[in-house]
Amino acid sequence: MPEIDPRALRSAFGSFLTGVTVVTTKDEAGVPHGFTANSFASVSLDPPLLLVCPGKFLSSFSVFESCGAFSVSVLAEGQEDVSTVFAGFEGDRFSQVAWSSDGQGVPTVDGAAATFSCRTHKVIEAGDHIVLLGEVVEFSSTGQRGLGYAAGQYFSLGLERAAAAAPVSRREVLAGAIIERDGSVLLEQTESGWRPLQLNLEGRTHVRRTLSEYLSAAGMPVILGKAFSIFEDRKRGAHYTYFHALAETDAPVGLGEYVPIAALPTLTFASEAHAAMLARYALEFETRNFALYVGDESDGDIHDLENGSR
Repeated sequence: MPEIDPRALRSAFGSFLTGVTVVTTKDEAGVPHGFTANSFASVSLDPPLLLVCPGKFLSSFSVFESCGAFSVSVLAEGQEDVSTVFAGFEGDRFSQVAWSSDGQGVPTVDGAAATFSCRTHKVIEAGDHIVLLGEVVEFSSTGQRGLGYAAGQYFSLGLERAAAAAPVSRREVLAGAIIERDGSVLLEQTESGWRPLQLNLEGRTHVRRTLSEYLSAAGMPVILGKAFSIFEDRKRGAHYTYFHALAETDAPVGLGEYVPIAALPTLTFASEAHAAMLARYALEFETRNFALYVGDESDGDIHDLENGSR
């Protein structure tokens, strides 16, 4: 038998489209713990069982291995930031997100598409993970679409489908990202003014994947979140798709500069559409409730993925 390459195996596993969950519990001292997981599945309706698979590499592994109760929050579209916090933030993760306690006193993520409160049913050894079987004692569902994950990237099934493949009938198709880091956004300065990083696409292509690959190749790997703005510029005959993104590193030389979000109202932008888009971004940054604009350069609808259109 040939030796299995762990990296290649992980990549192959990643081709399976999943949702994204945050699994939470409390230790004996009442301190909350949580981690991001896509290894989640329903198991049985009678009795109501589900499973998650904590890895033995988790700093909180011993807490989950011995817990008597835990909860699973299925993240909704637009909660990429929550996923990122519970996947890698090294400080107090619960101070970074809104959460509530379930009937067992275990934290659950506010705004999640669904939550499941469980009693631990069984713990099964499984290589470098354990299978944590839980019996559902209460649950809730908001009817929102869940956040998707595949091949190392997030995706959304709702209005973002409009950005999945670019039409070929327009003269120009552009994709860009409003890349945020530490209260600033990455912008590039052109002859006509400031704008977010963007890429001209050719023909029919997968917008999100192509943009992500471009940014990575440019030395700017980011976590692409949900689509933030999809619009037509009728004068140019161009179609734009911008995504919200988070960066963990400085920008390479020549790729733009980080500008404080508070300073955005003072800048001159490359177009009125860019100015309106970034003005909305600055407002929504205050609440972290980023909506999706669909329309043209001057008129359209803003779709709040949590609360509906506005």
